[in-house]
Order: sequence, then structure tokens, then C-alpha cells
Amino acid sequence: TLIEAWAAYAGPPAPKPSKTLASHEYLMRIEDPAIRSIMQAIIAERDKLRAQLNVLKANSQVTVDRRPLGATVAGAPGLPPVTVLAPAAQLTPSEREALQKAVSADYLERCGLREGSHGEILNERGRTLFEVGFARAIRRILGD
Repeated sequence: TLIEAWAAYAGPPAPKPSKTLASHEYLMRIEDPAIRSIMQAIIAERDKLRAQLNVLKANSQVTVDRRPLGATVAGAPGLPPVTVLAPAAQLTPSEREALQKAVSADYLERCGLREGSHGEILNERGRTLFEVGFARAIRRILGD
């Protein structure tokens, strides 16, 4: 009864002032009503898109598989699967092109080099720059 008597004496509670959004405060700083209206529409659209994005995030699961396309998965019982790559699959196109150029006869000739009979790279004096099997190993990696 005491609380009811005090409520009758004091009157109804004062309405709480509505909380203004930060975006609303920024809009009120814009003096031109046309620009303020455009900005208000942009902010409303941004908020709508943000809400849609949050709904999509909550309802989706994305799996990112960054394994190269040439990979095969091998596994033994009791062990986790292992991704196995062929040596050629590990190369980017620019790396593949650079290796092909490095052992091409035209490029070697322009640089004053030549390939020996056992896959070694020799300079114009016949001295070995790259050891026996170098050119053959690169060609094997490239799958040529």
C-alpha cells in the first residue's frame, strides 16, 4: 500500500528518452536534407545486408581444401591420411616454364653453354657447371 500511495503521489514514471544510434548522430550533423536522406538510405541498406550476412554465416559451413589438384590421398590403417604429390604437380606454371627454359638447347646455346652426353651442363671451355644428370633430372621432374 505504501508503494501504491507513493506512485499515486509522484505520478506516472517519466518516459525514458529513446537511445539514438551512432549513425543517427552522424546523420544529424549533415545540414543538407537531400544528402542526409541519401545517407540514411545507404545506412539502412548496409544494416539490412549486414543482417542477411549474419544469417548466412550462422547457417553455413565452409570447408576449404587447399590441396593441389594433382594430389592423391594415401593412407595406412591406423595412420592419418597423407597427401602425395607427383613432383610435377608441385610446380607452378612459372616454375615449370623456368625449368624447361633452363635445359632447352636454344637457351643453353645463347648463354654459351651446352649439355654433355650424360646430362651435365658445360661452359664454352668444356668445364662442368652442373654435375652429371642435372638436365636429365630436371626433365624427369617435368615429365618430359
